[in-house]
Amino acid sequence: MDIDAELRRQVAVSLLAAAVFVAGLVALGTTFGNGSEAGLSASGSLALVGLLAGFVLLMAGVGAYLIRVSDEG
Repeated sequence: MDIDAELRRQVAVSLLAAAVFVAGLVALGTTFGNGSEAGLSASGSLALVGLLAGFVLLMAGVGAYLIRVSDEG
């Protein structure tokens, strides 16, 4: 199977967006973690919901960008 430039671009942009999400999860865990206890603090839970909402919007933006780029090419 040959991988063309468009598919390579789609994979790279999607992996970058997923890496940003994972980095956000790590940052939330280290910032809002309860130390030795498992789980997040109350404000950490709200930050997690915000991160999830941001990720959904980010992926929608990535999808719109990829569609626009593929239509131009």
